Amino acid sequence: MSQAVPISFEFFPPNTPVGSEKLKTVVADLSAVEPEFFSVTYGAGGSTRDKTLATVKAIAALGHSAAPHLSCVGSTAEGISEILETYRTQGIDRLVALRGDLPSGTATAGEFRYASDLIEFIRKTQGNDWHIEVAAYPEYHPQQRYARKDLEHFAAKVKAGANSAITQFFFNPDAYFHFVDEVRALGVDVPIVPGIMPIHSYSKIAQFAARDGIEIPRWVSLKMEGFMDDAASIRAFGIDVVARLCERLIAGGAPGIHFYTLNQSALSLEVCKRLGRVQG
Repeated sequence: MSQAVPISFEFFPPNTPVGSEKLKTVVADLSAVEPEFFSVTYGAGGSTRDKTLATVKAIAALGHSAAPHLSCVGSTAEGISEILETYRTQGIDRLVALRGDLPSGTATAGEFRYASDLIEFIRKTQGNDWHIEVAAYPEYHPQQRYARKDLEHFAAKVKAGANSAITQFFFNPDAYFHFVDEVRALGVDVPIVPGIMPIHSYSKIAQFAARDGIEIPRWVSLKMEGFMDDAASIRAFGIDVVARLCERLIAGGAPGIHFYTLNQSALSLEVCKRLGRVQG
């Protein structure tokens, strides 16, 4: 059995009433792991703002801690303050602060250019009322040409007042450990939690990885491609790969595991069973 490191899960806001009802079941299923919190994503330029709030409220109503994503690009200080006040009235005190992407057709970044600007604003206007998570990129940000610059940007977010970080998903544990060593050398001492993506669909994972510059080990891709349409083998092998990755990360000192669930519970639960976090 692994150490009882904190586990957390990420959702995206459902688009339909059916999806919202399904998510309640997913939350109930994953509650067996006793997660530290559930995070909820936020569309480009705040395009899912109301849905994010509704999802966070639904999770909180089920008795769990929820952490909404909050992106700042294209936003105003007044708009961010309004959102924070809305969350505060719901008893929310944890955020995932991101730069985010501009919505299509928008030309200006608004009053916040980087996530560090958002964090600095929150600390200046709200003090330490919020636990602020930020993003980290073990294989470096896909839009950043120079790895050193990416490290410096991450350090700036922490210096601005971030409490902890969650990484983009990855499959190479050495990339995570190397990233942690690199930022520790820059004086960053906050917890950096690995973000893990269970393999729901190999073609979708490969698409995400290609888009975001994430390495899928060659032996994994060859094995997956060799299974062809054998869904049972793909599922079993994917669980094995992800569970072993988590085991190595925990053994190496990772302070937690954050699962990108794609609003599904089955594979994350299976991995958590392998980690000794769920009975049965």
